[in-house]
Amino acid sequence: MRLKKPFVSLLTVVGLSMSLLAGCGSGSENTSSSTEGNAAASGDPVSFNFYFTGSQNVKDLWDSLEPMFEKEHPDIDVNLVYIPSGTGAEPTYDRIVAAKKAGKGSGDIDLYEDGINYVAQGTKDGIWTQLNEKDIPNLSKVNADTMKDVDNFAVPYRSSAVVLAYDSSKISNPPTTLDELLEWIKANPEQFAYNDPSTGGSGSSFVQTIVYKDLPEEDIHNSDPAIMEKWDGGFGTLKEIGPYVYGKGIYPKKNQGTLDLLMNGEVSLIPAWSDMVLQQLNEGLLPDTIKMQQITPGFNGGPTYLMVNQESDKKEAINEFLNFVLSPEAQEVIVDKMNGFPGIELSNMSQEMQDNFDGVAEGFRTFNIGDLGTEINKRWQSDVAAK
Repeated sequence: MRLKKPFVSLLTVVGLSMSLLAGCGSGSENTSSSTEGNAAASGDPVSFNFYFTGSQNVKDLWDSLEPMFEKEHPDIDVNLVYIPSGTGAEPTYDRIVAAKKAGKGSGDIDLYEDGINYVAQGTKDGIWTQLNEKDIPNLSKVNADTMKDVDNFAVPYRSSAVVLAYDSSKISNPPTTLDELLEWIKANPEQFAYNDPSTGGSGSSFVQTIVYKDLPEEDIHNSDPAIMEKWDGGFGTLKEIGPYVYGKGIYPKKNQGTLDLLMNGEVSLIPAWSDMVLQQLNEGLLPDTIKMQQITPGFNGGPTYLMVNQESDKKEAINEFLNFVLSPEAQEVIVDKMNGFPGIELSNMSQEMQDNFDGVAEGFRTFNIGDLGTEINKRWQSDVAAK
């Protein structure tokens, strides 16, 4: 499927569960109303601190969205606090937890951006606020499945997914199902590669998709260790295709490792992150013969989440900001800046945007298996890589 640049592929997977938190921290809410009311009465904007991390493109995104929001909401000031990628998000999270335990409120961190691991950990630690459509009406625009995984404690506002990236000069009809992909790998020895799953999400996605291939759909949303007993068939498949992958069992390091093989023509088909492929296509690093295709059942992806600190006294202003982030206007900026796909359903986007995603949005799934991902990597090392 030819993608129409500069937009990305795939549909996001965000969703909304209808579980609402009864009486969620009424003390915090009263403080929020009082603090924000006093700011409004004095004529000063309500200011809140938004901590986020990532590469330069993430900073560029928020640097673009912040003035858009503040132009529409002059009574709210979003203070962006950027933590460059590689410097570690853990100290920020620890600061939130420490402030809560010490009874010192939010620790001046009101809104936080991170991945599923911090969503889950923060939910266990009781530091995130449960969200709802009453406070954030545009939550109604997101798909109803993925927020179920996070029980409304976070907003997956953008995402990227793993797709098949292929050289269209060599492949005219790429696989469209997982069964077709497995058949293709065997019929085209050493033309397929995936990276060591412990070194990058695209390889991890491929491995997890194979491991869960014949299991009930609900198992990809379950972290119960008992599910490990069902993995034998999937690992058997991974061992079976081992002699047919690149180098008869060579697994590159990191997501870029397989992209380099595709770029150099050493292989013609790989699993890859959609945003990485599109960014490198736009920068001319990948030849324009490289195309993308999602399969059915789909590879899993990686939403990025926004979480509201339960101890924040700026919730009303934050909710206004989150509602803006989920608006079609803001989502188009997100798609453009991040080479990702939107956090709201495509039906809420322009027809042009919907057309840009045509053919690659189907089948995308989100896995939420907790620590089982680490267990899969361990077993892959012993059962597959070591053979």
